[in-house]
Amino acid sequence: MVTTSTATGSAPRRVRRIVGSCALALAAAAVTATIPVAGATPVTSNWLGYHGGGVGAGVAYGIAAVETAHRAWTSPVLDGQIYGEPLVVGHEVVVATENDSVYALSTRSGAVLWRHHVATPVPAAMLPCGDITPRVGITGTPVIDAARREIFVVALHYNAGHPVHVMFGLSAATGAVELRRNLPTPTSDQLTYLSRAGLALDHGSVIYAFGGNFGDCPTYHGVVGSLREDGSQGPHSYVVASGAGQSQGAVWMGGAAPAVDAKGRVWVASGNGAATSPLQAYDHSDAVLELTSSMRLVSFFAPNLWAQDNAADADLSVTPVLAPHGLVVAVGKAGRIYVLAASHLGGVGGQLVVKDSGCGNVLIGGAASVGSTIYLPCLSGPEAIRVAANPTGVRVLWHSSYGGGPPIVAASRVWTIGNDGVLYGLSIATGALVQRATLGPLANHFSTPSVGAGLLLAALATQVVAFPAR
Repeated sequence: MVTTSTATGSAPRRVRRIVGSCALALAAAAVTATIPVAGATPVTSNWLGYHGGGVGAGVAYGIAAVETAHRAWTSPVLDGQIYGEPLVVGHEVVVATENDSVYALSTRSGAVLWRHHVATPVPAAMLPCGDITPRVGITGTPVIDAARREIFVVALHYNAGHPVHVMFGLSAATGAVELRRNLPTPTSDQLTYLSRAGLALDHGSVIYAFGGNFGDCPTYHGVVGSLREDGSQGPHSYVVASGAGQSQGAVWMGGAAPAVDAKGRVWVASGNGAATSPLQAYDHSDAVLELTSSMRLVSFFAPNLWAQDNAADADLSVTPVLAPHGLVVAVGKAGRIYVLAASHLGGVGGQLVVKDSGCGNVLIGGAASVGSTIYLPCLSGPEAIRVAANPTGVRVLWHSSYGGGPPIVAASRVWTIGNDGVLYGLSIATGALVQRATLGPLANHFSTPSVGAGLLLAALATQVVAFPAR
């Protein structure tokens, strides 16, 4: 169905523990689609996946300033709650709702260009547990193949009394369905699974993931899967905690998407498993997993304290950060920073360096990274760190107590959205508060902004707001 609509049109806290400074530099990896400008910095025009897609660095280039004193526009109220990050392709802002609808909004006005209601969402009362209400449909951030002009989403669909997870591919021009494919889960009851992580692209395949609902009930297994964009092959999947008596190990990462490197390797973090004693067999929970595009496990890392982490729900919950010099950075709800070798993750206890983040015990979502400087998604407020290769080490630069949602970088600011419904712009050098704008009520506990087409975008509970970014 395609419909159109017209547009409708706290006291500061101190920044603490400033231990250094950093400068914004142009990273080599492409994190968003860009428009080359002769003799000038490329300008971010499209934002095609969670934190821009690819390795998910979350950086917008060629943006000198974001105006937070006034909004460019506010969209009409959409038909359900928004948990995913707004995306941008061409003149469209793409957003999906828990009512299983996908919208294209005008980048100029926020007006609805088209809407497609792809499936029937599941009433929240049917779920064995969870905290998304009143219905569960599309939760994870979509991904867009700009070359194909196709948008991919995973919807929970209530079909003739049977819930099923379905991947849809939609035309970016019209919203017409170009792909529909049911996705299997390791156990038959699909109500126990939630596609919370964002989607990613890997050389013609869509990468997706499953975890459990809030509360981890009842039996489920974490999944990373791949499906060819034309539906010709797959889905292939890797299942976490798949041994006898094993379960859980969600791949959810606070809504962040898997990272895909230049070789097509897929990098994810798995959550807490049901095994809580070191005497039990290790189950690849609480881990960094490196997978091929066909979902074969290449290498993994887990903390020595994996069983303790599982028991305390203190698992790795941030997409692994692919840093320069062959390093990988992993963090999670235990508050520890692990520096790993990308060439060999090292298995249990295989880290090169481990350091206490000092920002509390909850880091969830996607980090932003510019070269060796990484901005971590601490719920108490973003933290900037710098990793080094020779000797291998990690240094905390600053920690801010503003915001707390997964950060992005644009216009020499670190942008983060707090659970208070406020957008904060922090100095990349010190973490000091420079800009702020009140957004309004949020549905997403780990809301993250995006940038594209001259806008900084943020999702409210049922609307999208845009600020001028030039």
